[in-house]
Amino acid sequence: MNKRFAIKLIAACALVAGAAGTATLAQAQTKLKWAHVYETSEPYHTQALWAAEEFKKRTNGKYEIQVFPASSLGKESDINQGLQLGTVDIIYTGASFAARSFPRLAVSYYPFTFRDADHVMAYGKSDVFKELTEGYKKATGGNTVIGSTYYGVRQSTTNKAFRNCDEMKGLKMRVPDAPAYTAMPKACGANPTPIAFAEVYLALQNGTVDAQENPLPTIEAKKFYEVQKNIVLTGHIADMLLTIASPSALAKMSPADQKILAEVTQEAGIRAGNEIRKREGELLEEFKKKGINIIVVDRNDFQQRVLKAISFESMNLDKKDWDRVVAIK
Repeated sequence: MNKRFAIKLIAACALVAGAAGTATLAQAQTKLKWAHVYETSEPYHTQALWAAEEFKKRTNGKYEIQVFPASSLGKESDINQGLQLGTVDIIYTGASFAARSFPRLAVSYYPFTFRDADHVMAYGKSDVFKELTEGYKKATGGNTVIGSTYYGVRQSTTNKAFRNCDEMKGLKMRVPDAPAYTAMPKACGANPTPIAFAEVYLALQNGTVDAQENPLPTIEAKKFYEVQKNIVLTGHIADMLLTIASPSALAKMSPADQKILAEVTQEAGIRAGNEIRKREGELLEEFKKKGINIIVVDRNDFQQRVLKAISFESMNLDKKDWDRVVAIK
């Protein structure tokens, strides 16, 4: 009888110990939220999923990153605010949105700054980029840029074809709700109209706006070509996304784990950027096959109009920063 009791007691203790161990493991795992506004089909999302899984592996399951795509946690301005409020831990965002906290960071969004994708990527590794992101970190109390991703060259789509700056006069063009994107339309006499990214397709479809601007892979992913007749190769902004972690999220990690997070997000950025560059090279022919009219314009003409009409000071930018970015080889 005593022997049976002893066996039952040992078994019970083992169950309790096992349950306690499971509870301890559950408590030890830190869950983080990564938010963005892009579709699940886009490389930004698929590579964020890869980075989340890779971070979990490299830290032996200590962290679980949940990725929330397609504006499911709010539009881009919302998720930027979420970093400060602690409602999100990691985001993808354009520097133009992050620049609301540190205006100089938007210097790369002055139209026609970059020569090509290689120039964008070189900027992401440059001293001026490090200086500006450090300024942003100080201005926000610790928001830290932990990665960057080539987003593509922004082209224009429109139902009212234009071939030069003057022909844009009066055109209602959707742009993101950040000052940097209004420069080119304003310089050409168009009416820049900020609309949340998730609402752009409907706005184009019902005629709220005549046009919008985004890289070719985004035009494909968001199916803007279904409700726009023309793609105009303005190439006015070469864009990158920043991956930013909140100070509250980083405070939950050891320096070693922070380093791993930066490594995986930077690797994910390279992987996504390579996919975007490849897709940009393929899409013009595919759009032509869909019956979309492709219009080639004199980009230099557009650039000169912007330089004359939009001062750096009006965008809260420092031309010295811009000169340094333009000079990057």
